[in-house]
Amino acid sequence: MNRQKHGRKLDGWLILDKPAGITSTQAVNKVKRALDAQKAGHGGTLDPLATGLLPIALGAATKTVPYVMDGTKLYHFTIRFGEARDTDDAEGAVCATSDIRPTDAQIRAALPALTGAIMQIPPAFSAIKVEGERAYDLARAGAPPDLPPRPAQVDRFVLIGRPDADTAQFEVESGKGVYMRALARDLAQACGSVGHIVVLRRLRVGPFDESMAVSMDSVLNPAHTPENLAEFMLPIETALDDIPALALNGAQAQALGQGQAISLVDLMGRIPEAANPEGGLVRVLAAGRVLALARLGDGWLKPERLIQHFS
Repeated sequence: MNRQKHGRKLDGWLILDKPAGITSTQAVNKVKRALDAQKAGHGGTLDPLATGLLPIALGAATKTVPYVMDGTKLYHFTIRFGEARDTDDAEGAVCATSDIRPTDAQIRAALPALTGAIMQIPPAFSAIKVEGERAYDLARAGAPPDLPPRPAQVDRFVLIGRPDADTAQFEVESGKGVYMRALARDLAQACGSVGHIVVLRRLRVGPFDESMAVSMDSVLNPAHTPENLAEFMLPIETALDDIPALALNGAQAQALGQGQAISLVDLMGRIPEAANPEGGLVRVLAAGRVLALARLGDGWLKPERLIQHFS
């Protein structure tokens, strides 16, 4: 027996400017209730201390979350030197101190080693699972786990401000799964000091930027109804704008939607130049709507992720 789903069926993205003081899950739940939506998820966790872009996927858009999370992210953060915190940010307890305050030259000299393909030890207070338990639960219980280093991609890491000797401001572009708290911790240590993040803001996630963001105050404004809040939503395909588009006719869309591969011979002249014919990903359009994500290879177009049914 199918259980009745509560809420409205909404498909799309709402780009929230998350305020400090709440978790990403709490933010998603607030938006979900305000919109009276059946289903919601988010495209990349932000710590409670952090503010900025939290892309919230609604309905069928949740199927595109992995592709958003794989996109490049842009952050600004501020380090305070001289104190290490157990959470690597201002919300934790002091666990070490140092009198050393690095110069701008020392900071810049340390940045190249933390840029590019690096190995990073995640913060003890993170959502990583250790033998079935979250690392942050173990840390809160007084038994922080020894987490092994993980590969991380930091595309750009630059010093952008120095308000005083105790603090420094940075801009970072990174790939999926890079912890800004760990980056700040490691930079301070590389400079012979200790430190933690006091301000963290995310300005971009994949195709989404600040110009698309909606404040939590706007979402929770009692003057707004779920219906007019939906005007803040972006189409599902906004998340996939950087993936080459391939249009199918009705019969082809029906076949692909049923899991069948389409011969590339039948698509000659329509395959986008930007798509790699050997393993390239495309977003499949039908009747002007995104139907699926599919992959080219071995002379076939094979469905990888059905997003909406063709009708």
